[in-house]
Amino acid sequence: MQSAWETSSASMSYEDMQAWDAQLKEVGDQYQGLMQDLLARMVPSEAAGSIHEDMRKSFEAGAQALMKNPGLLWQTQMRLLQDQWLLWQQNMRALAGEQVAPLITPSKNDRRFKDEAWTQDPHYASIMQQYLLFSKIVEDLVESLEGMDSAQQRNLAFYARQIVSAMAPTNFLSTNPEVMRRTLETRGQNLVEGLARLREDLENSAEGINVCMTERNAFGIGENVAVTPGAVVYENELIQLIQYAPSTEKTFKTPLLIVPPWINKYYILDLRQDNSMVKWMLDQGHTVFLISWRNPGPEQHDITWADYMQMGPISAMDAIERACGEKSVNLVSYCVGGTLAASTVAYLAGTRQARRVKSVTYMATLQDFRDPGDIGVFLNESVLQGLEKTMQLKGYLDGRSMAYTFNLLRENDLFWSFYINNYLKGEMPSAFDLLHWNTDGTNLPAGTHAWYLRHMYLENRLVEPGGIELDGVKIDLRKVSTPSYFVSTKEDHIAKWNSTYYGALLPKGPVTFVLGGSGHIAGIVNPPQKNKYGYWSNDALPESHDAWLENATYNEGSWWPHWQAWMTQNGYADAQKMVPSRKPGQGKLDIIEPAPGRYVKMTIPEVLSEIS
Repeated sequence: MQSAWETSSASMSYEDMQAWDAQLKEVGDQYQGLMQDLLARMVPSEAAGSIHEDMRKSFEAGAQALMKNPGLLWQTQMRLLQDQWLLWQQNMRALAGEQVAPLITPSKNDRRFKDEAWTQDPHYASIMQQYLLFSKIVEDLVESLEGMDSAQQRNLAFYARQIVSAMAPTNFLSTNPEVMRRTLETRGQNLVEGLARLREDLENSAEGINVCMTERNAFGIGENVAVTPGAVVYENELIQLIQYAPSTEKTFKTPLLIVPPWINKYYILDLRQDNSMVKWMLDQGHTVFLISWRNPGPEQHDITWADYMQMGPISAMDAIERACGEKSVNLVSYCVGGTLAASTVAYLAGTRQARRVKSVTYMATLQDFRDPGDIGVFLNESVLQGLEKTMQLKGYLDGRSMAYTFNLLRENDLFWSFYINNYLKGEMPSAFDLLHWNTDGTNLPAGTHAWYLRHMYLENRLVEPGGIELDGVKIDLRKVSTPSYFVSTKEDHIAKWNSTYYGALLPKGPVTFVLGGSGHIAGIVNPPQKNKYGYWSNDALPESHDAWLENATYNEGSWWPHWQAWMTQNGYADAQKMVPSRKPGQGKLDIIEPAPGRYVKMTIPEVLSEIS
């Protein structure tokens, strides 16, 4: 049976063959230049070198564990032989025209093999099954290894998964039917365009390859994302404070202060108007203030976690008092912004200022880092020391390196799918606001990030009474009496809910815990009008997350209205004391500039160009 490539080649005219030769020469020239560029970049940082060493040690530990269990090794070898024999038999039957059931099929969530050729063409069906059988053997083998501690086994499973994912037949020209068809249709122009896009992405990367996920010029901050009206009313070296224009005639007395993460930018909470949490909160009657973090460079090298607290939420609360005359706020926080908010609330409790925060909301926030998930692979002692050396040398961690790391946590969805579309198919990425935000990264100052990784992730000291000291105050989350609302998401791969749940057991004040559907972003940014995902609620807080979920009630739709009811029915928003709407500039703070302000528009290349 001739392949599609052989059939097409046989039907080519002399002119077609000449065009092919010219196209292949252009691909070769671009490939040679690209390899030279890659070789010039192959001087790994201390962080990258330590990760490579950790990978070597993980596979070495796995090999030693396997050698101690010859029975497992023998079973695995026999399974490999048996799978190959059964697959060979199936191929022979299929070539004879017989309809045969596949030995193995992709999982429902595996979108790599959606093309009908993977099931209709015996050649590709065999390739897919051989890969899936091998993948399953590797996964089962790692799970069956004994004598390794949990961290070693997790690391080995992660690294093995990365290698197996990289070996997928979808990632190669000759074994991907969609790419083969595109190459034949375009006479290889897709490869030329793909190599050009790869070169462009390399130029916009730090370490690894930050694949372009969306059309680069499709979105502009303040143009079609981050467009909710407002103004910057306060700023310091680290933050700009945005006060949003009200959308109701009267607002609740107590204002909201949103503390977003500084890994990526705040406008995940203010993308388009139909999915903007900021706009929705305004429409519910809240006076909304939001911290916009600076994109730091080497000059912010020595900024600490305590500085983020003082120049962030505490300075913002001081500014809000001048703007509105209110001494208390309701804090709403997200991800690492939530970890900072927890530190801040504990610090205020330890300095007898707890009344400054009426309530605190934690969205997808880790306080107890007992199980950080796959990100923990990059946070053992040796890797952390490499990161610390890199940050000490530069003064910051390049946000593009962090983005590459996070993408590897879901490598097939966030790396290889774009690799195939951009570089092999030669396609332009579509315009998608969420993916634009995902690639609009921020740097991380050395003094803050190294401390955070060590004290929180590696040593889990935030949960220890007095384990963290901020500006001379030993904080204790167990002494926090501020009412708390925790919302996590069931499929979160960054802040796993089976760890975030245990943060809800720490405060002594009233706590509500809610579990949303979907993941770290979609489960949080879940506007009610879309009626998606749903959430689980349970008034009890048992000692384990499994026990909580077992007795939880599933609710349709977004968790946002549930949060709004919690705010109003418990009096945290002072719903009984509505006040005339507050407009930016009406209080004692003048308008500095319109929202979204300068800080959020600072890109990593712009920050780094200031250095040079």
